[in-house]
Amino acid sequence: MEKYQVFQQLTDSGIVAVMRKMTPEKVVSIVSGLEAAGINAVEITVENKEGLRAIQTVKKHFKSEILLGAGTILDGETAKEAINAGVDFIVTPVVSKSAIDVAKRYGCFIGVGAMTPTEILNAYEAGADLVKIFPADNLGPSYLKNVKGPLGHIPLMPTGGINVSNIGDYVRSGAVCVGVGGALYKYETEEEITAAASQFVEVFQRAKMSISTL
Repeated sequence: MEKYQVFQQLTDSGIVAVMRKMTPEKVVSIVSGLEAAGINAVEITVENKEGLRAIQTVKKHFKSEILLGAGTILDGETAKEAINAGVDFIVTPVVSKSAIDVAKRYGCFIGVGAMTPTEILNAYEAGADLVKIFPADNLGPSYLKNVKGPLGHIPLMPTGGINVSNIGDYVRSGAVCVGVGGALYKYETEEEITAAASQFVEVFQRAKMSISTL
């Protein structure tokens, strides 16, 4: 998939479900619940081989219905493994030059984790397609708004501590999309996941609409 298409889908979806410690056995029902709520972008972290297996399972089951990413990419070798597994994008928690170089070599969309203004600019100039502000909960929505002043040309995705109460503030502060973790899927049934995820989608869309009417 072309990079501009990935960016468009990420911003259209608005919410990227960041899924940690996924296994092939449980990932399909969780993604089904998220998709039913209107969340069609997921990032499965790859701290171990189970993460890659979960990615392959989602790829096989949902095909192109889900925009599929790999997270916690720390180096070029893991980036290549994830790209070979068929992901549409990769995400790092830090500014990893080797991961950025591999993503550029294979034409894969990459979100790069950064915290300070200097890191954000360095990540973008090194080749990040968007910058993940992480951990966002240590900084808050006002930090995002302040950073967007001098760095307004850089698309930002806050991740970490995003919940129903603050997601709207992040959107109004300039986030092009947000990464949301366990708050979306910490439930027993697919129906409960859909209900919780629907709340996030509703609040996100409402915040987005409030910006467009200003």
